[in-house]
Amino acid sequence: MRPLVLDANILIRAVLGSRVRRILREHYESTAFHLPEPAFAEASRHIGAIVAKHGLNQETSSRHLKASAAFVDVVPLPDYAAYEKDALRRVAFRDPDDWPALATALLLKAPIWTEDRDFFGTGVATWTTSNVEVYLRGED
Repeated sequence: MRPLVLDANILIRAVLGSRVRRILREHYESTAFHLPEPAFAEASRHIGAIVAKHGLNQETSSRHLKASAAFVDVVPLPDYAAYEKDALRRVAFRDPDDWPALATALLLKAPIWTEDRDFFGTGVATWTTSNVEVYLRGED
């Protein structure tokens, strides 16, 4: 199985739209999707506010979050804690709060699926939703 680390914003997109949910569903048998525990908590916090702000259905959003999370391995801090210092050194110039995703990627020797630029220049490959299926199909 190919590993892929998800940034919190990908889980948020899975709740708010159908494309990410489709990608997770179609590729979970060949790809191990990983999300560090703090990113799951962050996504859960932001989803509530986003759903309320846009007047979306809370129940439907909760259902989408649970369905998407079923395809994702939530990685606990002790698993990637040894990579914290290196990850912080690499990402501190952008957003130090992103270190858990980067540390997880370093641990797993995996790319990161994200929609922001915080991981660019950190030495880890990044994929956006617009092109992640290239990686998922093994065309990278």
